[in-house]
Amino acid sequence: MRRSFILVFCLLVILSFYGINAMQCYLCNSHNDSRCADEHPPDALKKDCSDLKNGAKYTMCRKITQVIEFSVNGLPPDTRVIRGCGWDESNYKGRCYQRSGFGGRQEVCSCLTDFCNTATPNVLPPTSLILSCALGSVLLAYIRN
Repeated sequence: MRRSFILVFCLLVILSFYGINAMQCYLCNSHNDSRCADEHPPDALKKDCSDLKNGAKYTMCRKITQVIEFSVNGLPPDTRVIRGCGWDESNYKGRCYQRSGFGGRQEVCSCLTDFCNTATPNVLPPTSLILSCALGSVLLAYIRN
């Protein structure tokens, strides 16, 4: 019983730190700043999502790649990368999806760790989950001995 209590307590302590810091993401649009399209944007484009209007609701980072394949409404073909903070309660949270329509397509990728909206989506579990599992394993091994 004591071992279970210690394990649960330690896991709760570690997981409680997970939500303390606000989400931090790259925030830019390559239409306004060409550096946004770089595989790894510069640090100058890093933002704290809590500084934005309604900042507390942001739970993830997003990277949207929009491709306009041919001239539409007088605009030339173009590719844009838009990075920012987001929230989403659907099953796409932490995943990518594609949409297409007349003259264009877009890929939207969301991720759940700070500054993860770089070139490729982050497919690793959150650091807090990894730390919790490692600590739990160490505690169980220590307590059994």
